[in-house]
Amino acid sequence: MELIPAIDLRDGRCVRLFKGDFERETRYTVDPVELGIRYRELGARWLHVVDLDGAKQGAPANLALVARIRERSSLRVQCGGGVRDRQSLQRVLKIADRVVIGSLAVTAPELVGSWLKEFGAERLTLALDVRVGPDGEASIATHGWTRASSAMLASTVEFFVPAGLKHVLCTDIDRDGALGGPNIELYADCVRRWPAVAFQASGGVRDAADLAALAATEVAAAISGRALLDGRINDSEIRRFLPSA
Repeated sequence: MELIPAIDLRDGRCVRLFKGDFERETRYTVDPVELGIRYRELGARWLHVVDLDGAKQGAPANLALVARIRERSSLRVQCGGGVRDRQSLQRVLKIADRVVIGSLAVTAPELVGSWLKEFGAERLTLALDVRVGPDGEASIATHGWTRASSAMLASTVEFFVPAGLKHVLCTDIDRDGALGGPNIELYADCVRRWPAVAFQASGGVRDAADLAALAATEVAAAISGRALLDGRINDSEIRRFLPSA
């Protein structure tokens, strides 16, 4: 399992939201570009960048900053936030190595399926952000987690597999930014059901033990933002999950 550090951008600054709530924001003084460089020096290969302004506005808003982060850090970048049409997709593809597609995977699945075939499965990551009900079933939320949908995680993954789906970023919304521990059962089930899909686990990571538990599920990657920014995982622990360390 590879650790992919996350940087969430809002108004050009590095922030974290609690469970995706824009009214519950933590701002960090660290410069996003310098943070990217630090992660590369620790041994990271990839950086996950979320354009929160783009997600809220419905169109990418921080691409110039993302480009600077990528250029200065030399990291491969997976970027999402506000990709709602082909024009936005192409803008982000010029800067990022992989583009994260969220809401459209639910609202326009046929279109996203055609993009997977046209641009290649290695260039796109589907962000399937879920809330897990009492019955254990995971339903997908869209539009920056502000809207519930009738789409379920299982049926959505199954829809895209024939189109060549390779990368899925799955976030347990209720755990994101909460430092309550990741949903190990969710990711273990995903890996078991769809072994050909490279799942990225996101939400709840609080320490190195959580990263080890996720690694045991055999997910391809774990996304972590707040635990790294808050220093809950020290440099030597971080390096254990970075392939270039």
